[in-house]
Order: sequence, then structure tokens, then C-alpha cells
Amino acid sequence: MVFARSLGAALLLSYATITCADIIPDRYPESLLYDKPIQVADNVWSAIGQTQYYSYENAGHNNNLSFVIGDEAVLVVNGSSSYLLAKALHDEIKKLTNKPVRYVVDENGQSHAVVGNNYWKEQGATLIAHSEAAEEVESHGATGLKNLQGILKERAEGSALVPIDQTFDDKMTLDLGGLTAELIHFGPAHSPGDISVYIPERNVLIAGDIAFHIRLLPIFPDTNTAEWLDTWHNHFSDFAQDKIIIPGHGGPTDFATVDQWTRGYLEYLRGKVAELLEEGGTLEDAYSIDQSPYTHLETFDELAAKNAGRVFEAMEFE
Repeated sequence: MVFARSLGAALLLSYATITCADIIPDRYPESLLYDKPIQVADNVWSAIGQTQYYSYENAGHNNNLSFVIGDEAVLVVNGSSSYLLAKALHDEIKKLTNKPVRYVVDENGQSHAVVGNNYWKEQGATLIAHSEAAEEVESHGATGLKNLQGILKERAEGSALVPIDQTFDDKMTLDLGGLTAELIHFGPAHSPGDISVYIPERNVLIAGDIAFHIRLLPIFPDTNTAEWLDTWHNHFSDFAQDKIIIPGHGGPTDFATVDQWTRGYLEYLRGKVAELLEEGGTLEDAYSIDQSPYTHLETFDELAAKNAGRVFEAMEFE
């Protein structure tokens, strides 16, 4: 545990210094992975994706692909956005261990979590996700696969949708041999079926898309920001306080950081929209809400106005 905490602290300091200007097109050109996996704690690794949208250049690696090596088995968090990207991650795992990848846990039903699942299925892994994420894959997975095939071109070769093998609703525990993986659904957050994976022996919480810090969080048409904040205040925050956190995007960090840029942003934006509604403002006005405290975050230009508009439309009826 001392090793995990000291190494985690060093990584937090390292990633805290990364700015938008530091981001380069490809940090690991010899692999389809955007960046080489880093060790977050003993037995816990993560390949940190580019904090931007899918592109041919980043090979669809724009989220974090994490893995945990137990005495008997390996757990992978996120099947990735393509068959070949999943294989590239497996190549890195094989450099560290010959133990089998027994479980692949998808942190939600988004394309970059599930489209590479068929590679892992071929390796004999059991695919696990929240029941709502499995429904998302069934309902919208084909559209996501088609979109990625258009973006990634030959880098999407071999990718195909496969069904989730096992689902859960609240919690599930996996034994990796010497390490435990606790799969937790804290409640509604960024997208349907968002879950986190906690490794208690290493004090690491692979939080997923409930928590953001380097990238501006996106608010989807079906994201309920009031419920997200309720989940944060009543379930997530107490649990996450003292953990090393691997978010869905961006490097490892701590609770104070994700609290500032997730809970802080949601409350800031909802507060601005509430003021606008009180003044009789319109949707058009919402697009111009001042979000300047967050301009340094990746994808701000692409998301800020959309986020404000979606929060406005939702809060009109709250």
C-alpha cells in the first residue's frame, strides 16, 4: 500500500503539469495506442487516451484503457473502440504477464468502451457491463460501430459488435487472485450504465465517466445533470475521497481535482442557467453563457455551448 500511494502521488504530480499545449498527436507512435500504459499502483495500469474526439490519428484511443493484474487473472476495463486497438492493449499486457485476460468490464455502453469487445471474446474473456450499458450496446451499438468504421478506416478492421456476457445492477465482485475488483454503479451520471471499478488492495478507483478533470465533461441529450449531482453528493463523493482516481479521460488524479472540474462545473452551469431562466432568457441566450473559468479544458470549444443548451432545455421542465 505504501508503494501504491507513493507511486500514485508521483503520477498525480506528473499529470497535473500537463496542459493543452503539451498534448501531441501521438505519444506512442510504434503502437495504435495513443500512449504507452503507465503504472498507477502495483498491479494497476492504464493507457491514457487522447482527451479529444475519435480520429484516425488517435486510432479511436480517446479514453482510458486500464487493466489489473492479479495472481490468477487479468481484468481489463474498457474493451476499446476497435479490434486492433484491443489487440494493441493486449500486446502491452503480454509484456508484463502471461496470465489470461479473464474479464473485460465496460465502464458504459459508449463505442470506445465496447466496439473492441470481440477481440477479447476471442481470447476467452467474459464481457461484463451494467444492465443499462448492455441495453445501450443493443440499441445504439451498430450506429457507433458504423461511425467508427468511417473515421478509423482500415484501423477498424476486424471490429464487430458482440453481446455482453454478464450484467449487474448495483455491485459485483471479481476475484483476480490476491486482488479484488469491486464493480460499482453509484447511480445516474454521464451516460446510461456508467460504472466504476475499485481495487481495494491498491486504493485505486477506476472511476470512469462519472468523473472528469482535464477534458470538459460532455452533456448528452439524455444526461440528467440533477441526477448526476445527486449521485455525486450522496454516493460517490464519500467513497472516492481518499482514493487514487483513474477517470474515464485524462491521467490519474485525486478526488479534490475531479470534484472541482466535475461537480464544480455542473453546479456552475446549472447556476448560470437558473439565473437565465429567472430573468426570462431564451435557449439562444443559453448558448452565450459565460463559461470562461473552464476554457482551459480540452474539448471546451466543441462542447461548452452544447452543454449550456442541453442544461437549459432540461431545467425548463424541472
